[in-house]
Amino acid sequence: MFFGSVREGRLGFRLAKYLKSYLMSKDIAVDLFDPEVMQFPLLKKPVYHYANPSDAPKELVDAWEKIKAADGFVVVSAEYNHSIPPALSNMLDHFPIASYNYKPCSIVTYSYGQYGGVRAAMQLRSLLGELGLVTPQFIFAVGGVHEALTEDGSPLRDDVETGAEKVAKQLEWYARTLKNGREQTGVPT
Repeated sequence: MFFGSVREGRLGFRLAKYLKSYLMSKDIAVDLFDPEVMQFPLLKKPVYHYANPSDAPKELVDAWEKIKAADGFVVVSAEYNHSIPPALSNMLDHFPIASYNYKPCSIVTYSYGQYGGVRAAMQLRSLLGELGLVTPQFIFAVGGVHEALTEDGSPLRDDVETGAEKVAKQLEWYARTLKNGREQTGVPT
């Protein structure tokens, strides 16, 4: 799971916490990539530009291994000025496209206002597609995130629970289906 905000107060972190907990309750393993906690400096040298990848910072190499091993992803994104948070795209760009290719990525957006970050979601479809990810049809957009979950990530509205359920079902189906395809027929070159 990629969480993309480093803003003070990070209201969306409560949504990321809830989704992580919900997915894990469905036996879906989740590693949370948080640019506030992990070291993703402004991109100057991605992990795959090192002549010997083991010379890259250990935290980046460890994150890359987790990304390569994952069968699918969830992006939890705010909307900054009608766009994707820079910390999110910076984090994703530290790793090569081949790490993401032919894997699903559910899009979850949020905002303080009523629209739930849908403008960022539309831009994420484009960005994630260029990374080789497949985005399921359902976009889980949470408007009024400050009223949708408690600070500890407990849902206060039914739409949060039904949205998480739909994300989990679609992500699991896409992950299983695309993994079978990668293993049984390989990927186009």
